[in-house]
Amino acid sequence: MTQYLAEEGFANRGKIGCTQPRRVAAMSVAKRVAEEVGCRLGEEVGYTIRFEDCTSPSTRIKYMTDGMLLRECLLDPDLSQYSVIILDEAHERTISTDVLFGLLKSTLKNRPELRVIVTSATLNAEKFSKYFFDCPIFSIPGRKFPVEVLYTKEPESDYLDAALITVMQIHLSEPPGDVLLFLTGQEEIDTACEILYERMKALGPQVPDLVILPVYSALPSEMQSRIFEPAPSGSRKVVIATNIAETSITIDGIYYVVDPGFVKQNAYDAKVGMDSLIVTPISQAQARQRSGRAGRTGPGKCYRLYTEAAYRNEMLPNPVPEIQRTNLAYTVLTLKAMGINDLLHFDFMDPPPIQTLLTALEQLYALSALDDEGLLTRLGRKMAEFPLEPPLSKMLIQSVDLGCSEEILTVVAMLSVQNVFYRPKEKQAASDQKKAKFHQPEGDHLTLLTVYNAWKASKFSNAWCFENFIQGRSMKRCQDIRKQLVGIMDRYKQDIISCGKNYNKVRRAICGGFFRHAAKKDPQEGYKTLVEGTPVYIHPSSALFNKGPEWVIYHELVLTTKEYMREVTAIEPKWLTEAAPTFFKVADANTIREPK
Repeated sequence: MTQYLAEEGFANRGKIGCTQPRRVAAMSVAKRVAEEVGCRLGEEVGYTIRFEDCTSPSTRIKYMTDGMLLRECLLDPDLSQYSVIILDEAHERTISTDVLFGLLKSTLKNRPELRVIVTSATLNAEKFSKYFFDCPIFSIPGRKFPVEVLYTKEPESDYLDAALITVMQIHLSEPPGDVLLFLTGQEEIDTACEILYERMKALGPQVPDLVILPVYSALPSEMQSRIFEPAPSGSRKVVIATNIAETSITIDGIYYVVDPGFVKQNAYDAKVGMDSLIVTPISQAQARQRSGRAGRTGPGKCYRLYTEAAYRNEMLPNPVPEIQRTNLAYTVLTLKAMGINDLLHFDFMDPPPIQTLLTALEQLYALSALDDEGLLTRLGRKMAEFPLEPPLSKMLIQSVDLGCSEEILTVVAMLSVQNVFYRPKEKQAASDQKKAKFHQPEGDHLTLLTVYNAWKASKFSNAWCFENFIQGRSMKRCQDIRKQLVGIMDRYKQDIISCGKNYNKVRRAICGGFFRHAAKKDPQEGYKTLVEGTPVYIHPSSALFNKGPEWVIYHELVLTTKEYMREVTAIEPKWLTEAAPTFFKVADANTIREPK
């Protein structure tokens, strides 16, 4: 579509921008379009994702994540460089897309010549048309072959095991055609790949080859492009993916889809002000989207690992828009930085719950990003310049005054990448031993810092990563993120200072951003969060596991078998009252008493 628009001359009046909710999609679509146009990626056709800009002054067609366009709106609310904006995959309803809807609506009033196109696979088109001034609707039928949908008779107790058995059965008994299996995240996908590989090996050489390919956002791009290559003749490929393969990327040759019916998403409890990552059932719209993936190349089959009754009665018709189930602190800070102060009357397509907005305002106030009137403070304005969640940007800015910004830059960059430690099934003990060498008595944030500094000392060597069971790819991305953050620090003349071995400064800076995430040891078992008294636990992979410090701060909560704290650091309680006097002064004297 971007190419048709460029051929029609729209690119002569300004750039053609196209947003994607996922960075993998923004990169892979831009790469594909650059090949079709016949230019080098980053010249006429380029992409921008958080922490990576692959465009040049000659770029006319620009793909980007919706979050990046939102950041461009911060600097230029009229988007004067663009002649057309395409919001793709709008049915995903990410926060950034939803906020862009509202912003573009007012931009269109100032710039009637700007063209906005909202595209999507499954969409309540009338609702969108009504929202955008009753604009016209175009329906373009896709290639669709019939897909036979098969349900299980009984609910599955272990969907991962059921999924792998189904894949094996398809491979051994169904006619040729590739398989797509939907799972919820990186660790689960890596585990599935390893188990499947072992089971195939156990069957011996008589069985035809099964090529196993994982796909998730943290995967290196050359690994991702392998999923598009056809399987060698006489073999079958199985692509094991997150919901990125629901719509964002289309893989030719898929005839079989295995859908366990789950997705991992952020659930936010505004009353408590707590985020956690949970695996939840998908919606009916997502289930239809998944089964449709089997009918793009020819007639296919979809194996749903849930009952038909569960599909009809237990699944929501559509997914809940992200804006209604997530912490809005970052969004509110961005809107405030654009001068939009009246959030309750902002033109949201689906307004977030009032409680969520109020919690976001309270959090920003506690971080000193907003003043008593709810207006941006100087600190808040600085925080908005960083493409980071507010606690991270606060911790970074505070580290300048504490004299440990060199270290906190690394910690923030390390927290922004997914799994740094590689733990293969067959070498768990060896990898755990290597990891233990990096463990710091103060906790996980400093462990991450130690890993980065050791990698830096090895001159950023890949061999060093391999030897120490560290994901070299994650480290490379971490290095890029760090460079970007250093660039922003330089631009705003923030000093970069090292505290040497004085790690208390680093821990105090972490408290400055994450004081809401404090927990105290519970005499019975585990920990209780200070904010709500929720029972939480230190994850077995943490440097503090079995060490039992009295007071800790965690980076995030992940709910699996228990509510686990991820990335935990031991702290002194007095640092909390120093970090957030407005937040902790309301506490009763008994609950936060200085240890005698």
